[in-house]
Amino acid sequence: MADYIYMMESRLSPEQQRAVALMQEAARAHSINLYLTGGTIRDIISGFTIRDLDFTVEGDPQRLQRELEKAGAEIQGGNEHEILLQFAGGVRGAINRAYTEKYGKPGKAPETENASIMEDLRRRDFTVNSMALSLNPGSRGLLLDPTNGVADLEAKLLRVLHNYAFLEDPSRMIRASRFMVRFHWTMDERTQARYNAAVENQYIEHINERAAGREIEQLAYEDEPLPVMRTLEKEGWLKALHPHWTVAKVDAQGLGQLLKTRQQMSDLGYSLNISPAVIYFLTARLSDRDIADLQKQIPRKGLVRAWQNLEAEAKQLTQRLGGKEAATPSRAWQLLSASKPDTIAFVETTARQQAVVQKIRNFFGKWRQMKQRFPLPEMTELRITPELPVYQKLVDEMFLRMLDGKLRSKTEIVRLLKPYSPPPPPPPPPPKRGRVKKEAEEAPVKPKVEPKAATAKAAAGSAKAPVTATAKPLAKPMQASKSASKSPKPAKAAKGATKKTKRK
Repeated sequence: MADYIYMMESRLSPEQQRAVALMQEAARAHSINLYLTGGTIRDIISGFTIRDLDFTVEGDPQRLQRELEKAGAEIQGGNEHEILLQFAGGVRGAINRAYTEKYGKPGKAPETENASIMEDLRRRDFTVNSMALSLNPGSRGLLLDPTNGVADLEAKLLRVLHNYAFLEDPSRMIRASRFMVRFHWTMDERTQARYNAAVENQYIEHINERAAGREIEQLAYEDEPLPVMRTLEKEGWLKALHPHWTVAKVDAQGLGQLLKTRQQMSDLGYSLNISPAVIYFLTARLSDRDIADLQKQIPRKGLVRAWQNLEAEAKQLTQRLGGKEAATPSRAWQLLSASKPDTIAFVETTARQQAVVQKIRNFFGKWRQMKQRFPLPEMTELRITPELPVYQKLVDEMFLRMLDGKLRSKTEIVRLLKPYSPPPPPPPPPPKRGRVKKEAEEAPVKPKVEPKAATAKAAAGSAKAPVTATAKPLAKPMQASKSASKSPKPAKAAKGATKKTKRK
């Protein structure tokens, strides 16, 4: 279990991890079993881009709606058993209740009943979409895979779960085509036979409007939408989504430039949601009426609103970049820093004013390289470090001045920085000697005590050896004569010994 939790946490972006944590808190507060399911688990295990978060709950997902909205999530659509939402940070998500379904006529909405998570997984389209990861306290990290989807992921096979999968929901034929282009997978033999039969019997004619709207929306999230569009047109699925929609209606040049800009901004650390711009270019040459028809079919109304507002927001930013508000490089930098990355990417792709495009390219290019020079060497010399309260404000001011060419020489930089330079630190105190070391230095040196045998041997040797001069300085003559005249007095003999001598 720990392996799948580690895999999930390492593959999800920080914004997606926060969304998962929010869902876990909400589900725990309402005592609802929560699972991460479907395409999210497929992409986590296979290593592909995780586009959105699919959650499944055993119970009513509407019970979580109020708490999620309080936490900043935006509800963008849904129905009786599904909530489509966008979490903070632009993370798309969907919350489904676990259910079983029973189809009547082909393409018609099925009858549904509440079910357990295992029953829900077994009623899905493909084995690779029929896996779930438990997010519940008692089983967090447990992978549920009743149809052996992991094995099909490893084999890069697309396998349906039921014989009538394409008849019951013809949109699965479009989904299969998308997956084979995106993942470079193939269908297993049985699935390919069912697919060919569905094509021959024209099951696609029974696709319902809501299912078609989901497939239109998914095209906006593809990393490479144009190859997918070509495949759908070749299979005949594109006209099932809209009769007037063809690859010829796509602005391929604009789409290619948009994807290039997205890659450049992603490399710089930007988190982008360019799906409104992608669908804009995919439908660029359709009539307004046809575009309105497509927008009505898309279930996620947040995407539709962003698509509808795209041109107006881009026009406003273009005017501001071309006016007095961005007359200098520093003002242009401040304006672009405060703008939405998605709008910047669209303006860079569609703007016709060369001056506007150049400012955006400078924003991502040489201006950003100039900012990477900080901290300057002069700041280090003057002890101006990030610990100072004014550090960031000072860096921003210097950077904006350098953009406008008002701060060039080292003298000018030092003149600006010097008032903010803190005083030098005091010199370090002299090292303190330890008490033990000090006592050892003050103690008198004791003479070395030698063994008795060595002392006697040394005395015998000194009696035989001639006396040699020592390094000790000679005494003065007067001192020497005085010392010679002062011979030691003989010791007094004992009284008894004197008497015996006289008697003799």
